Amino acid sequence: MHAPAADPRPGFDRLAFAREILRAEAEAVRVVADRLDDGFESAIDLLLHSRGRVCVSGVGKSAEVGRKIAATFNSTGTRAYRLDATNALHGDLGAVHPDDIALLLSHGGESEELLRLLGPLRGMCHAIVAVTAKPDNTLARTADATIAYGPLTEACPLRLAPSSSTTVMLALGDALAFTLSELREFQPEDFARYHPAGSLGRKLARVEAHMRTGPDLRVAPSTDTVREVFALVHHAGRRTGAVILVDEAGILCGVFTDSDLARLFEAREDAAFDRPIAGVMTPDPVTVNPAVRISEAIALMRDRKLSELPVVDGDGRPVGLLDITDLIGFDPTPMAGPPARPSLRILRPA
Repeated sequence: MHAPAADPRPGFDRLAFAREILRAEAEAVRVVADRLDDGFESAIDLLLHSRGRVCVSGVGKSAEVGRKIAATFNSTGTRAYRLDATNALHGDLGAVHPDDIALLLSHGGESEELLRLLGPLRGMCHAIVAVTAKPDNTLARTADATIAYGPLTEACPLRLAPSSSTTVMLALGDALAFTLSELREFQPEDFARYHPAGSLGRKLARVEAHMRTGPDLRVAPSTDTVREVFALVHHAGRRTGAVILVDEAGILCGVFTDSDLARLFEAREDAAFDRPIAGVMTPDPVTVNPAVRISEAIALMRDRKLSELPVVDGDGRPVGLLDITDLIGFDPTPMAGPPARPSLRILRPA
């Protein structure tokens, strides 16, 4: 085994140093929050009423921050794209539309590559918004709206590497994106449409996106006998362990599962097979609306120990079924925050 390397700075408290870096950057964000002024309002007005996309650009570390800001815009209802400042001057300006708003990021506001973009962008997009430190640098003077966050001390020990300034830019991007999403009344279901994959997408998804429908359902009149139900209800799709039973009006009135069938065999209730299935079904089963979040429905199935959960419309008619075998791997923990609309409720036939 190799001996551990000697500590280059014995006695140096690494955790304390790291905490100071975090505190310095957090303090920079706090200070800038207090400095926000009408420049932020002007930027929001331009972005809110734009008919195009947000073209985000910067140089160096600001460009990397811009990549994340564009991604946040896209996921919260504001269409955006990142424009590389160098490549833009070699053909990528073709991506810019006259309705677009250019969001330019530069701490000093004098980056040569970015300043070379100002002339072409002025004639190609609707407006320019600047995020920079000083209100009187070249970028700020050229822009239609400027968010000038003021002087900052970089958290870097040498006071050279962009740190506090890039953290502030990132936070301002979030402030812009989330203010716009709030003004547009962006809802969790809208967020879910842009995040269909992964655990987040599954948590936000609605029951209607995962329920079985059409040929994957077994539906029968409750007046049929058990024998008729299993002889006549043909199943072309994926097999499910529950038959949905409806009354004369097509309203759900019960379910009959494979477990119910097994119990009849075990009890030797042979006569029951030729009596109406209504006599042995589970009446008034727990149901959900198709607009309920899938995480809430899974939690309900877990709490009630259900393997199948019928999905009904506002009139109580069956429109789908959740089967536990289709939900393996889903995280049943409901999303924190405001309840989904419509909220979960247990529906029963009238």
